[in-house]
Amino acid sequence: MPSFDVVSDFDSQEVNNAIDQSNREVNTRFDFKGTESRFEIEEAVITMISQSDFQLKQMHDILCQKLSKRGINLGCLEKQNVELSNKRARQKIILRHGIDTDRAKKLVKKIKTEKLKVQTAIQGDKLRVSGKKRDDLQKVIAILKDFDSDLPLQYENFRD
Repeated sequence: MPSFDVVSDFDSQEVNNAIDQSNREVNTRFDFKGTESRFEIEEAVITMISQSDFQLKQMHDILCQKLSKRGINLGCLEKQNVELSNKRARQKIILRHGIDTDRAKKLVKKIKTEKLKVQTAIQGDKLRVSGKKRDDLQKVIAILKDFDSDLPLQYENFRD
């Protein structure tokens, strides 16, 4: 029975490379001289540290530019609130990967409303879609591409 997996993931090595490039650009830019601005990454959380909220916005633009050049979809970024203390501003950006159960249920509901002869199963942080006809699976992929799920979705493991 043909099947495929719907996942939401990114290449963590490319993210590390983009952060290194962003740090290099911040260190060489004139408007960041002497501000000790930097990016830090720990597991799936990027922390931007600078002196002001305005500089954090500029740093976010730099980061987004570097990530998109490296092929990372910006939909997996979740910005947190800015933390201001003394002469420091800090903002965390969470890198989301995997499909949480609430979003997975929404995707399953969307697939079921189309009345296609496919079965969907939530398997951890991914969604398995299987059906008898390959054409039905391709229709599901087209439906999910049009659906606004606020997460970048990839379709992998397509088997006949």
